[in-house]
Amino acid sequence: MVEDNNTKIYGAQASGCSPISTAVKNGWESFKPVKPDTIAKSLAIGNPADGINAINLLNDINSYSEDVSDEEIVNAMKLLAETEGIFTETAGGVTLGCTIKMLENGKINKSFEYENNNLIRSNFNENENVKDLENISQEPSNQLTNGLLGWYSVSSSDSIEEGKLNHFTLYNEPLVLYRDREGIVRCVKDVCPHRGASFLGGEIINGQLVCPYHGARFSSQGSCTNLDRITCQHIIDSNYDNYAKSIKLFQYPCVEKEGYIYIYYTGTPLANIEDFEIKSSINSLLPETYGLPSVECEYEEVYVDFKADWARIIENHLDILHVFWMHGDTIPDKNVNRDTITSFNQRIKRDNRQIESIYSHKTNGQEEFIRIKFVPPGRIFIYKGSPESTRYIQVLDHIPLGNNKARVIVRHYRKFLKNKLFTKLVLFSHLQRRTFYKIFSEDYLVLKTQTFNEQMGYIQKDNVKLLGEDKMVQYYWDWLQNALNKEKPWDLHPTNSLTNSVHDDRGMQYPPENPDMAIKNNRKILIKLLTRALFPISIILLLL
Repeated sequence: MVEDNNTKIYGAQASGCSPISTAVKNGWESFKPVKPDTIAKSLAIGNPADGINAINLLNDINSYSEDVSDEEIVNAMKLLAETEGIFTETAGGVTLGCTIKMLENGKINKSFEYENNNLIRSNFNENENVKDLENISQEPSNQLTNGLLGWYSVSSSDSIEEGKLNHFTLYNEPLVLYRDREGIVRCVKDVCPHRGASFLGGEIINGQLVCPYHGARFSSQGSCTNLDRITCQHIIDSNYDNYAKSIKLFQYPCVEKEGYIYIYYTGTPLANIEDFEIKSSINSLLPETYGLPSVECEYEEVYVDFKADWARIIENHLDILHVFWMHGDTIPDKNVNRDTITSFNQRIKRDNRQIESIYSHKTNGQEEFIRIKFVPPGRIFIYKGSPESTRYIQVLDHIPLGNNKARVIVRHYRKFLKNKLFTKLVLFSHLQRRTFYKIFSEDYLVLKTQTFNEQMGYIQKDNVKLLGEDKMVQYYWDWLQNALNKEKPWDLHPTNSLTNSVHDDRGMQYPPENPDMAIKNNRKILIKLLTRALFPISIILLLL
């Protein structure tokens, strides 16, 4: 029996002939043959027979592959000769050169015990003679590191009006958002600590949250400020002071950025918000990080509540192939139809923060058609074209309300039609919403059946066929399964479908099961068009 010695495999190639390294770095599932141009003649195989197997192996074990130039190969050969007295051929220079390069960029994180306080001498880069290995960062991985617990975008800033309460659930836990007297958004558990009632029907008075049951008021820090006025003082016992101090609201960290409200969800709110340890950065979720134009963009926003599995909804929005089949007649784009499916190339990029699928026209590989990016736990970016040149960006946030109930917040950013007067005249926002409503209604037909079939045990979440775009979906399910193995938010607040029905239909602007909102939107379009047509006619008649 061979003992496990934590061996890990890495790839190494010369830059002049690096089809495998190029594929691994870009997250591709296959390689592009190349014409060799390197001094490492023994490795100059531009179309390796087992190249796909090597790529699959490195991807499956979340490893990495590097390549080095001819100059770097020579420097590595010199280093080995000077330090070990060994003169290697060029292939040995490739191996050592790639190892040093991966150590320097943090792809390999390994402790070296050298005579001089863990310092290694390196001639790999002639401008750098000494490298402190303690400064090397942790080994990156193309396995997503963010789990199910962390930052969620749960609302837009505009939805949290002063003096109003915004109720919702997250993983079956009832929560409420409001603004305190300083205008700061707070996220508290929707349970009054006095007698356990919800804040449904409550109000905000002087920036304090007021329970509708006994009028208990709570400060931004969560302490009850008027407990003495909601009890009968003549029967207060000796433990009153201790009891009063224990009446505290439980809340989660809440941040308002770029027009979104983010909460740091851990499944366990705290009475003292300062006791929270924030373990993940919110920066990866911010839209401008991913190419949102710096100029001010206009956008339309739609809330949609689905009675369907949260994970299935994300899968649906990551999949581009269904768009050509289900939404070809709805989306106003000449390239979105069944006949164009086979006219695109796809490549997938992964790192430890995100998964990205990029599609380009086969006729011009440099011309990007669309890219879809998934950032855990629930945000998706969709770009038409490259981020630098795109005319619009869609940001979709997926919020797991409860068992088979989820909310999707869609923002459609654009840098065209920014004149507000013109867009109001042509009813652009109403027309955009009509398109969104129709798309989500079409999706819902599939999502309902998938959710039912999964509940009945007919399918499993990871039961996908690896064909084309399905690879993107498979990476998503891999992340979800890994996340569920480490974190179990659904187990924190178990419930059946009836116990949290009090929160149903709260904040739903367009439930796909009920087309009323779409009908109302279309009615508004007709009314406004008729009004604008009748107004000049009325003026003319008055003048006559």
